[in-house]
Amino acid sequence: MTGHRIRDIAAALGAEALGAADFVVTGVAEPAAAGPDDLALAMSPRYADDLAKGRAKAAVLGPDMGWQALGLEAAIIAPRPRFAMAGVTRAMDPGPVIAPGHHPSAVIDPAASIGIGAAIGPFVHIGPGVEIGRNARIAAHVSIAEGTRIGDDALILAGVRIGARVRIGDRVIIQPGAVLGGDGFSFVTPEKSHVETARESLGTADHSSRGPQSWTRIHSLGGLAIGDDVEIGANSAVDRGTVADTVIGDGTKIDNLVHIGHNCRIGRDCLLCGQVGFAGSAVLGDRVVLGGQCGVSDNIEIGSDVVAAGATKIYSNVPAGRMLMGSPAVRLDTHVEMYKALRRLPRLARTVAELQKAVFNAGRKP
Repeated sequence: MTGHRIRDIAAALGAEALGAADFVVTGVAEPAAAGPDDLALAMSPRYADDLAKGRAKAAVLGPDMGWQALGLEAAIIAPRPRFAMAGVTRAMDPGPVIAPGHHPSAVIDPAASIGIGAAIGPFVHIGPGVEIGRNARIAAHVSIAEGTRIGDDALILAGVRIGARVRIGDRVIIQPGAVLGGDGFSFVTPEKSHVETARESLGTADHSSRGPQSWTRIHSLGGLAIGDDVEIGANSAVDRGTVADTVIGDGTKIDNLVHIGHNCRIGRDCLLCGQVGFAGSAVLGDRVVLGGQCGVSDNIEIGSDVVAAGATKIYSNVPAGRMLMGSPAVRLDTHVEMYKALRRLPRLARTVAELQKAVFNAGRKP
């Protein structure tokens, strides 16, 4: 494994190197598990005691942590340690092994265009009219359908499926098994469906006399446009649009097992955690953060800088800057009060029962 000098790591992070700045580390580890060649990540005082359990000679520390008292030979002092962790892990990550050039088993249509420095792994299929940018890396068993464009320095990992006419920006990372540009889930009935009737009547309509219904496909003619610096997690699915494109803004990060329905428009620098689901035509502003298992209903708009706690279910429009929690979603402070009230319900029920008993008994006295 390649070694890195403490001074070089610190310079790359814009951090301060103390002690033996020429000390070389070959890996990173948690403090208790660190060996003598590892850089221990002990970025707050609560990790300091674990350094004595391991054998690290160098560590990344937070401000005001006395490195010499911790028995270290060298230290990197980072003013924002967790942000420094991003730089450390980037420097230490060897990345996937994708051999330069085109693997002999790859099937590349003659009408495709492959940029200089691109690496194409085994059993990759690239369709006609596809454009692959410079230095892009395509791992094994990826399929890319006709007319798709992938930008420079993209990394497409094993088993990704990319549909036709998808546009992917520069420096995009797509984790294994993701499916981009599949058809949207759009079906319609010849007559008004019982779903439409239920919505109009708020569930009060009588469906007992309704006959069978069949569903007819609405074909997806739109595309999928993914901006620069986007990351999409393993086994996520992003549908193409029905007529207009589904859009993912620059810098947005999407976790594993996320589904984004047709015609959705996701803003810039959003963070969508695992198992988030979007129904069709939802619009998200910039810098929105949705915790794991959040659900977003169709045809609603969520403003910029909204943060929703895990498992929040959003059924209606949300103004910018709102903090949400619960199902249905309410303001975070309101949900906390509701939860407190919910915990008091058993005690309240006992109090009401005692009052009922007292009133009843009082009414029986002469």
